[in-house]
Amino acid sequence: MRNLALVCVVVMAGLGAARAGDLKGHGGPIKALQISPDGTRVLSGSFDYSMISWNISGDTPDLLMRFLGHDAAVNAVAFTPDGARAVTGSDDGTVGLWDIGSGQLIRRFQGHKGKVVDIAVSPDGRTAASAAWDRTIGLWQLTEPYGSDLLTGHTNNVNTVTFSADGALLFSGGYDGTIRSWDVVRRRPLRTVLRYGWGVNTLEVLNQPDRLLFGALDGAVKLLNVGTGDITKDLGVHEGPVLSSAISKEKDLVATGGGDGRINVWSIAEWRVKFTFDNPVGPVWALDFLSDGKGMYFAGLDDVAFLWQMEPAKPFEPARGKFPRRFQVGSDVELGERQFARKCSICHTLTPDDANRAGPTLYNLFGRRAGTIPGYVYSKALTGSTIVWTAKTIGELFAQGPEHYTPGTKMPLQRIKSEKIRNALIAYLERATKGDRLEASEAQGVQ
Repeated sequence: MRNLALVCVVVMAGLGAARAGDLKGHGGPIKALQISPDGTRVLSGSFDYSMISWNISGDTPDLLMRFLGHDAAVNAVAFTPDGARAVTGSDDGTVGLWDIGSGQLIRRFQGHKGKVVDIAVSPDGRTAASAAWDRTIGLWQLTEPYGSDLLTGHTNNVNTVTFSADGALLFSGGYDGTIRSWDVVRRRPLRTVLRYGWGVNTLEVLNQPDRLLFGALDGAVKLLNVGTGDITKDLGVHEGPVLSSAISKEKDLVATGGGDGRINVWSIAEWRVKFTFDNPVGPVWALDFLSDGKGMYFAGLDDVAFLWQMEPAKPFEPARGKFPRRFQVGSDVELGERQFARKCSICHTLTPDDANRAGPTLYNLFGRRAGTIPGYVYSKALTGSTIVWTAKTIGELFAQGPEHYTPGTKMPLQRIKSEKIRNALIAYLERATKGDRLEASEAQGVQ
C-alpha cells in the first residue's frame, strides 16, 4: 500500500528497548540484520516495509533513521564496506541503494520478477548481488552509470548469494539444491559446485582457502571445498531448516540460526560448538555478530531484535519474545477475531497509533474514505480512490482480493472465499474499530 515516493524519518532520540541493548522500533517481524564494518551501527529490515539504522556504540541503542519506501517487506539489508551506504532487497522485487547519513535513495534497481530474499555487496563496494524468487541473480553496479545484469541458471528460486574474498567470484544457493559459481567481471556462469539435493538457504565464505559453509532446508550445516566440490565436514543438523548465518572472521566464529529457534556458534579453528542459544518461541530469521565477537543480535517473528551476550555468559537468561504473538491465536477465539489476528494484525492496529506497521490503523475504519489517514504513505491506487469503507465495500475487497478490487495496491493478497468467514471478520472489525465517528469524519472529510 506504499507508493514509489520514498520517505525517511529522522528520529533524534532512541526508542525504549525491550531490555538494555535490544532494538525496539519495528512494527512487524524482523527479517534482516547487519552490523556495520566499524561495529557501531546496525541495519534491520522488517515485514513492516522499513529499514532502520541504529547506533549501538553507547550503553543503549539509539534509533537513528527509519527508511520507508519499499512496497513490501524488507528481506535483506547490507552495508557497503565504507559503511556510508546501504543496499536493501524487498518482497516488491526491487533493490534499493541508500545514503545512510542523509537518507537519500541513490538508486532503485528493477528487473526481478519475484521477491528479493538476500543481498551481498562486493569487497570493493562497487557491486551488489541479489538472490530472487524468480530463479535469477541480480548484479547491480553501485556507481554511475549503475548498470545491471540478471544471471540465469538456477532451476528454482535463489535463496542466497555471497562474494569470494577477492570479489572475482559469486556463489549462490537455491531451492534446486545446488551451489553455483559465477564470474563477476564477465557476468557469466562458471559451474555447479555442488548438487546437494535439499534446498540451500545460506552461504558463508570462510578465511580458510576454498571453503564455503552452507546451511540447508533439511537442517544440515556443512563445509564445502569449492575447488573439488567435496563436503569436507558435517557439523550436525538443526531440527528445522537453516534460515540464517553470520561470520566473524576476525574472531574466527561462524553462526547459524534455524527454524527450530536454535543458534549454534562454532569456533572455525577447532570446528566445535562454542555457544548455543535456544529461542523456544520461534525461528531465527536473521543474526549478526558484534565486532568484539562476544555477542550478537538475532531476530525472527518478534518486532524486536534481541541482544545475546555470549561472553561473559549470563546465567539463567530467560527466553526472549512474547508467546503467543498477536497473530498466533487458537481455534477457541471467535471466528472474526481469529481471522483478524491471523490475516490482518501483522500489518494493522485497531488503535489510533499505527505502531509502525506496514498498513494504516483501522481505528474508525467504517465511514472513512480510503487513502485518507494523515501521514501514511498510500499507493496511488488508494490516494485517488473514492471508496468509503463500509460492510459492503470491505466485503467486496476480500471477496475479489485487493489486487482486483483496488488494482495497483500493495496490500498483500488476502482473498477470503468463504462468505461466512468474510461476514465474521467484518462483524468483528465493526465492533473493534469503533472510535469517535464524528471526529473521524470531520478529520477525514467524509460526508
